[in-house]
Amino acid sequence: MSLKNVIGERAATAFAKIGSSATDPRLQWSGRPEFGDLQINGVMGLAKELGRNPRELATQILEYLQLADLTADLSVAGPGFINITLSASALAAELGRLQASPTLGIEPPAKAQTIVVDYSAPNLAKEMHVGHLRSTIIGDAVCRLLECKGHRVIRQNHIGDWGTQFGMLLAELRTTLDAGGDADTFSLADLESFYRQAKQHFDEDAEFADRARREVVALQAGDTDSLALWQRFIDESMSHADRIYQRLEVSLTRQDVRGESAYNHDLAPLVDELLASGVAQIDKGAVVVQLPELADKEGNPSVAIIRKADGGFLYATTDLAAMRYRVRELHADRILFFIDARQALHMRQIIAIARRAGWLTEEVEPIHCAFGTMMGEDGRPFKTRSGETVKLNALLDEAVDRADRLVQEKNPDMDPALRAQIAAIVGIGAVKYADLSKARTNDYRFSWESMLSFEGNTAPYLQYACARIHSIFRRAGSPAVGDSFEIVEPQEHALAIALIRYAEVVDQAIASAMPHELCTYLYDLAGKFTTFYEACPMLKADVPAATRESRLALARLSLRTLESGLDLLGIGTLERM
Repeated sequence: MSLKNVIGERAATAFAKIGSSATDPRLQWSGRPEFGDLQINGVMGLAKELGRNPRELATQILEYLQLADLTADLSVAGPGFINITLSASALAAELGRLQASPTLGIEPPAKAQTIVVDYSAPNLAKEMHVGHLRSTIIGDAVCRLLECKGHRVIRQNHIGDWGTQFGMLLAELRTTLDAGGDADTFSLADLESFYRQAKQHFDEDAEFADRARREVVALQAGDTDSLALWQRFIDESMSHADRIYQRLEVSLTRQDVRGESAYNHDLAPLVDELLASGVAQIDKGAVVVQLPELADKEGNPSVAIIRKADGGFLYATTDLAAMRYRVRELHADRILFFIDARQALHMRQIIAIARRAGWLTEEVEPIHCAFGTMMGEDGRPFKTRSGETVKLNALLDEAVDRADRLVQEKNPDMDPALRAQIAAIVGIGAVKYADLSKARTNDYRFSWESMLSFEGNTAPYLQYACARIHSIFRRAGSPAVGDSFEIVEPQEHALAIALIRYAEVVDQAIASAMPHELCTYLYDLAGKFTTFYEACPMLKADVPAATRESRLALARLSLRTLESGLDLLGIGTLERM
C-alpha cells in the first residue's frame, strides 16, 4: 500500500471515531508545499453534518490521527484544514518501496476490464493527414496506460473501406485498365488523383455515375473480380498507414483493422430488429429513430437516420453494428471512442439508440473521448500555404529535418548516423508530445518553435533531462548506488514527493483518458530534478559516501520514472543528445 493510502486509511479511522458515517477525509497533495505535503480537506463537510465548529473539530481529529511514525508536522490551518508534513524516514521508506517495484508502484486494479479502444480510423485511398494525428497518438497513449495497469485492451481501427466512394474508384480503375493501364503500378499518390478524377466523373458524367453504383452493387454482392480490385485499394492504403504508425511508434497493427466492410452483412438484420422492436420507425421511406432525450432547446427530438429511403445505409448504421459487435463478441466492459468533438451529437445518438435497443447494457460504459482541432499558428485550421490539408508524412519529415538541424548546431562534430538517429527520436517525439501535453478537449496551436524547444513543457526538454541523468552516471564511472535514501535537504524532500506521486498520476490519466495529466507531471518532475541537481552535488570529492549513494539513488529513480512515463506516452528517450 502506498504511503498516501496508509495515511488516508488512518485519517478515515479518525473520522469514524468522531461519530460520522461519512469517513472520507478528502486527502490530497498540497498545492502549497510551504504548508505541508498533504492536506485533509474533509473536515468542513463533516462539521456541517455534525453541526460543529470546523476548526475545533479538526483539532479533535488531530488527537485521533495515529501518524507520529510518518509525519514531521501536523497542524490545523484556516477554517479546518489539516496540513501534513511527511517525515524524512517515511519518505525514505516509500522511495525504497518504489525502487524495489518493477512497476514503480503501479498496482493492478481490483478487477481487470476488457476495454475496446476505437482510434485512428484513416481514410482509405488517401494519405493520412494532420486530421488523423490527434486520434492516433492520444488513443495509442491511453491504450499503453490501460495496459500498464493490467487491463485487456482491444484496439479497433475502424476504417472507411466500403460504400459509394469505392464504387467510384473501381469504375475509374476499370476505365484505366480498359485503356491499357496496369493495376499493379498504382501507388497511394495515384489513388488520391484517382479519387479526385472519379469524383469529378461521378458528378459530371451520368453514365459513369451509373457504372459506379453498379460497382457498389457488385462489391456488396461479393463479385470476385470487384473484391480483388477493392482489396488492392485496401492493401495500398493500409501499407501507407502502417508506415506512418511505425514512424510514430504507434502500436496499431493490421490485425487491429476492422473496417466498415466487416459489418456489411449485419446492417439489414440490424435495421429489421430495430423496426420490429419499435425503436425505429419508417418516415417517408427512410428508417429513423427519434430521440426525445436528445431534444434541442425548442423541444424537438433529435432524429437519427439509419437507412435512407433508397435503401442505403449510413455511418450511423455501421457504428451501431460495431457497437453491438464490441459488446456481444468482444465482451467489452468499456468502449473508448477517440473521435473528433464535432461528432459529439452523432456519438450521443449511437449510444442512446444502442441503449434503447438493449445492445448496450448498463454494465458496459461507452465513452466518447472527444478531442479538439489542431490549429496553425494563426489560430486557423492547420493547412499548407496553398490551403491544402497537411500530409502527415510530410509533417513528420519536416519535424525530423528541423530536429537534425538543431542537433547539428549543438553538436557539429557528431557522427551523421548517430545524429540521424537522435533527430528521428527528437523530431517525432516533439510532434507527439506537443499534442499529448495539451488537454485533448481543447483546440491547440501547432508551433515548430515551441515544440522543438529545449525549454518548457516539451519532449526535447524531457528527453534532455533523461540524457543528462545518463551523463551523470557515465561521469561517475561505476559508482555505488544505494538502496536506501537520506532525505535531508529541502530539494531532496521536494523531489521525493514528486517521485512518490507517479503511480497516482498514472491512475488519474487512465480515469480521465487525458494523457496531458501525465505530461504535466513529468515536466514538474524534471524541474524538481534540475533544482535538486543544482543544489545537491553528487560527484564532488567532499560529498560523504552515504550522501552520494543516496543522491545517486534519487537520480536513478528519477530516470526510471521519466523514462517510464515517456514510454507510456509512446515517446522515445536517449542516453546522449
